[in-house]
Amino acid sequence: MMRKLFLNVVIVLVVLIVVAVVVVGFFLGTIVKTGMETVGPKITQVSIKVDAVNLSLLTGSARVKGLVVGNPEGYKTPQAISVGFASVDVNPFTVLSDKIVIRSVRVEAPEITFEGGLGGNNLSKIMDNVNATAKAGNEPGRKIEVDDFLITGAIVHVSLSGMGGKEMTLPLPDIHFTNLGKGNAGITAADLTRRVLGAITTATIKVVAGATTNLGKGAQALGKDAGKAVGEGVNKITSGIGGLLKK
Repeated sequence: MMRKLFLNVVIVLVVLIVVAVVVVGFFLGTIVKTGMETVGPKITQVSIKVDAVNLSLLTGSARVKGLVVGNPEGYKTPQAISVGFASVDVNPFTVLSDKIVIRSVRVEAPEITFEGGLGGNNLSKIMDNVNATAKAGNEPGRKIEVDDFLITGAIVHVSLSGMGGKEMTLPLPDIHFTNLGKGNAGITAADLTRRVLGAITTATIKVVAGATTNLGKGAQALGKDAGKAVGEGVNKITSGIGGLLKK
C-alpha cells in the first residue's frame, strides 16, 4: 500500500516537473522573442521583428520563425534581411548562466536585399552601426559561445543605384563559422552580429561585383573604379571586425 502510494507521488511529481519545464519553456520563448526585438535594434540601429520563438528546455532546441531586419533610414526597400526559419541548439544548462552556450545555429534560405552601390549600401550602413555599438562597449546582454553557425541557401535581391532601376536575384555561397566565443571570455551579442553580418556583407559585395562586371555598361554606371570600391568596402568590413578573428 505504502509502496503504491510512494510510486503515485513520484509519478505526480515527475508530471508536475515536466509541465513546469514546458510552461517555462513557452514563456522563455516569448522572453527571447522580446529580447531579440529589444536588444537587436540597439545593436544595429534598425528595426528587428520576429514572428515567434519556440524553445524547449528539455531538448535545448529552439526555432526562430519570421525574422526580419529592417533597412536604415533613407533606403526604399522594406527590409535588409528576411529569415523564414532558423534552428538553434542550446545547452539548456547554460541558459541562465553568465555565458550561454549555443551548440549550433542553422539559418535556412534567408533573403538579403542589397540596395545602393558598391561604395555605399544598406548592408554597409548597418555594419557601420554595429561597429559603432561594439566599439562603444555599451551593448546589453550576457556573453555567448556558438560552436557551429551555418547560413545556407541564401539569395540576394540586388537593387543597384545608377543602373536605371536594374534588379537582379543572385545566389550567395554558404557561410559557415565554428568555435565563436570559445573559452571563458565568450563574445558579446554585438561581436557575434559583427562576425555574421560582416561575412554576409562581404560575400554579397563580391557576388554583386561579379554580376555587375558581367553586365558591362552597368559596371561603368557604378563607377570606373568598381574594383577599387569593392576592395575598399571589404577592407572596411574586415578591419571593423578586427581582433574578433582571434577569438
